Amino acid sequence: MNLTRNWIYWISQFSGWTLFVLLNVIISSTFEEFKTEYIYSWIFLGIAGISVSHLYRNFIKKNGWKNLPLKSIVPRVLLASVLLGSFLFALIFLFNISFKIVSIEEYGKIGGVIARIVNLSSLFLFWSVLYFSVHYLENYKKAEIESLIFEAAVKDFELKTLKAQLNPHFIFNAMNSIRALIEEDPEAAKNAVTKLSNLMRYTLKIERTETVPLAEELRTIQDYLDLEKVRFEERLNYKIITTAEADRVEIPPMMIQTLVENGIKHGISKSTSGGVIEINCSVISDKLKIIIINTGSFNEEQLKNSKGFGVSNTVQRLNLLYGDESSFSIKNLNHNQVITEIIIPSGGIKHESFNY
Repeated sequence: MNLTRNWIYWISQFSGWTLFVLLNVIISSTFEEFKTEYIYSWIFLGIAGISVSHLYRNFIKKNGWKNLPLKSIVPRVLLASVLLGSFLFALIFLFNISFKIVSIEEYGKIGGVIARIVNLSSLFLFWSVLYFSVHYLENYKKAEIESLIFEAAVKDFELKTLKAQLNPHFIFNAMNSIRALIEEDPEAAKNAVTKLSNLMRYTLKIERTETVPLAEELRTIQDYLDLEKVRFEERLNYKIITTAEADRVEIPPMMIQTLVENGIKHGISKSTSGGVIEINCSVISDKLKIIIINTGSFNEEQLKNSKGFGVSNTVQRLNLLYGDESSFSIKNLNHNQVITEIIIPSGGIKHESFNY
């Protein structure tokens, strides 16, 4: 039978306090001045300990102590342990006096009071260490699992990107265009072969790197567009605008390339008169802003129903790598243009920190 976290907590509570009471009863029974009434006092201490520590646990959860860094937890726990130890001592003192288990003179000596408060405070300190240790271990394992999922997902996206960029259709079209140039314009054919080689080298490189400078991505996009321009000729025109600051920002490889490829596939290639692709990159307030404008039209249903490596997977990739620090939008700028906007931190990929 699988036990819930709540059941495990209560079993641990009862087991721990019961063991504590039994050990103290056994030890106390070896003393000559031991009285049977002391057993009731220890039982009351166990019941009160369970109740007070449970209230303490609720207070910790309500105030979010588990999410605080260690340096903030330690002073809170030390203060709470002293206060709870003092409070529990007061409850036991009232119980013992009320039921005449011990006299005020016997139980109220200052040295004994301090010693009992210190002992009970130490008990709550030990309880706190156990409680936070359990949560730390749980969160540590959870963080490890999330990290593995993150790495696997990133590798999956990179693999999909690699496959998408090396698809046979693109290579077939590029090689056909180059073959047509060989006799007509041998120099242009050589340049096209170089650009194809650069593009393939870049796609192979992404297996070994998590990010690339924006400048490197834009150079690859330019090679890609030049190859497509051989095929589309005057039907394809492009413009790439960037800044030196933007060029230095590290981005996930093929992030822009994929969107440019979509713009040609779903926009320009379907237009008999062709069109234009414009890429504008800049850094504003520590954010890299990438704007892609291409000829064509965008249907909202494309984003919902897209199953291939396209807009929907780009959105997932951004969410995975940057979380809420990124944004993505795609919409019709007018009747014949689509605008895509990406905003990501200029500092690079977000890595989650773990506070316990």
